[in-house]
Amino acid sequence: MDLNKCSPIKTGQVNNVGDNDEPYPSLSDYHDYEPNLEFDDSELHQTPDAIAHTAELIHIESNRMSSPVCEFTEDNFEEELAEACEENFDSLFCSTSYPEVGDTSPEKFADISKYGIVDVKGDDSDGRKIIVVYACKLPPVKEIDHTLFLSYLKYTLESYVKQDYSLIYFHYGLSSKNKPSLGWLIQAYKAFDRNYKKNLKALFLVHPTNFLKFVSQIFRPLISAKFGRKLNYIHTLKELNEFIPIEKLDIPQEVIEHDKKIGGHIPPSNVDHFQPSSPTQQFGVTLQTIKEFYNVVIPPVVRHCVEYLDQPDALETEGIFRRSANAVRVRTLKEVANLGQRPNFEDPHEAAVLLKMFLRELKEPLLTYELYDEIVQFQCWNKDEQLRQVSTLIMEKMPEDNYKVLKYIISFLSRVMERSDLNKMNAQNLAVVFGPNLVWSEIVSMSLNAIGPINMFTQFLLIHHSKIFMY
Repeated sequence: MDLNKCSPIKTGQVNNVGDNDEPYPSLSDYHDYEPNLEFDDSELHQTPDAIAHTAELIHIESNRMSSPVCEFTEDNFEEELAEACEENFDSLFCSTSYPEVGDTSPEKFADISKYGIVDVKGDDSDGRKIIVVYACKLPPVKEIDHTLFLSYLKYTLESYVKQDYSLIYFHYGLSSKNKPSLGWLIQAYKAFDRNYKKNLKALFLVHPTNFLKFVSQIFRPLISAKFGRKLNYIHTLKELNEFIPIEKLDIPQEVIEHDKKIGGHIPPSNVDHFQPSSPTQQFGVTLQTIKEFYNVVIPPVVRHCVEYLDQPDALETEGIFRRSANAVRVRTLKEVANLGQRPNFEDPHEAAVLLKMFLRELKEPLLTYELYDEIVQFQCWNKDEQLRQVSTLIMEKMPEDNYKVLKYIISFLSRVMERSDLNKMNAQNLAVVFGPNLVWSEIVSMSLNAIGPINMFTQFLLIHHSKIFMY
């Protein structure tokens, strides 16, 4: 393995993750052969010389680090880690003791979820789900079952990793008191199968330290070059904000204070970022603004996207609405739509991403701020009353124009569901994609606790659309 190809990129060199990940096609792109796996078990069984060489690299790296890591100074953790790697490298990498995942009932996760270590924060600017992990929220080792924590991670993420997603890891707050063992980290990497790694388009490591660089060295024999290109070191919150608005992320105050101490500067909120630059603008404005200029209820860009996607070839595209598109192309199509022109799509994923982006950037969500509190209580509604309550909310509490646009979109999505045997987009999958783009709070950022009921509400809309919407 070429170690240089696996190295994380330098600060500021964030990957253009909207482009194709694979620079060259492989046989698996054209035939039914076994695909190129992100993790190859054969890499674990290295020769003793290779193992010793990698351990030596880690030891050399530890000796040339010029500044100590503040979290581990007292325990001299870096030297301890290097020594442990040299002594136990073979046993760590060749271990076949995987945490068992999948047999735990959701009720048993309450002891893990209460810490808020992992969260889901809606979509990023390219329409990918944002998954956030906060190291500072990890409790002391003695207070948490790490095997159960791994099961919770997989249970929580499995609904989202079927589509393209971004992962943000806030490293500040990891200490000798709450850090998982190195063996657990390796088992965790092996426990996450190819789908988790394949659909991960960007991994942001925020406030990295020398410890994190050690871990990347240790994982080099496990990390493929393709996966390595997704790693991005982010040193300040300002830098992170260039790619994902930080007001979406509920960043803990202690992380914000740490960012200030190292010279970071938190940018101002982007609440008023989207201001109409011309009367033709469709993104970042209200439905009423679009209606007044174009004299139509259904925004032209919504109609253009739906008409393109309503064609048989597009409807039958596997993973439609799950995959991201070329980021540069999507920005160009957005600019075209904001000029009042019809976008010229080259493939269904471009139209799918643009439709989601339009909904996500509305000045007010399609299902309105006013309905948010009711929708997030959906799981508490009596099942016998759900149809009546949802119908009342949609028919009577939504503004008329919002109702017509929602009806138009849901009617189209029902046709997507009719081809689910080909496109793999059933009601549940569509709800995961569209739910957070249809409703969000005006004052509270999106969280895992809210996304669950929002997705269930959206799924109910899709399944019962013929009874809810008047035709």
